[in-house]
Amino acid sequence: MSTQNSSSNNEHIAFIGGGNMASAIIGGLLRQGLPASQIQVVEPFAEQRAKLTQQFQVAVGEAPGASLNRATLVVWAVKPQTFKEAAQQAGPHTAKALQLSVAAGIRSDSIASWLGTERVVRAMPNTPALIGKGMTALFARPAASAADRLSVERVIQTTGDYLWLDQEERLDAVTALSGSGPAYVFYFIEAMIQAGADMGLSHEQAHKLAVATFVGASALAEGSPESPEVLRARVTSRGGTTYAALTVMEQDGVKQQFMRAIQAARQRAVELGDEFGAS
Repeated sequence: MSTQNSSSNNEHIAFIGGGNMASAIIGGLLRQGLPASQIQVVEPFAEQRAKLTQQFQVAVGEAPGASLNRATLVVWAVKPQTFKEAAQQAGPHTAKALQLSVAAGIRSDSIASWLGTERVVRAMPNTPALIGKGMTALFARPAASAADRLSVERVIQTTGDYLWLDQEERLDAVTALSGSGPAYVFYFIEAMIQAGADMGLSHEQAHKLAVATFVGASALAEGSPESPEVLRARVTSRGGTTYAALTVMEQDGVKQQFMRAIQAARQRAVELGDEFGAS
């Protein structure tokens, strides 16, 4: 469903913060047909403002002002530690709009309190949104209507896939799993490239092999009716090369350490909400 065909001509989307995630969503909206004239961005850094203006030809301002009053949807793409201050500055101009937050950890109770509205939806996207391959989890407060949810879906689907959660606390697990997840993949790709280079391959050869392996394996896992465990077992003949590698990983506790790392990311998401949320 295109944004152009399903959205009112009166729709106006404001972004508070113009970093990578905001850029991914703006790019997706423009590709779906939303006119640039119906998008505005508040971005404090001059270099990023210039980049947004050049790349998207949208209105970009340094600070929030009365022009935000026409926003029907406000996307909060700010860092957790700056959310409250940004809300205090922009909130007086946005109270009538639907609020969509992509800030990690900041709970909807805090957002609703700071902005003076219960029409709040939280989202946890990830960086593949930059190429339209993102995965975003969503949670809506009860005051967000079915129409509000549909508006959010139209925005988020421009960056990839999405799913709704019934419990807000599950967003902390999502943050740890898929929000931070691309970094884990890049970490393993780094290790594979280094191992390949150590075994005599060129960096370029190792890079191509490692990245293509992750792309192919992910596509196979997505398209197969079988579980990852079954797919893994099928390429792990006892006494073979894969078996030797996985035996070392099991002996070193790689899976357990990896799971501990994800739990640590979840705990940090909880702490962000405690540290930077409303008292």
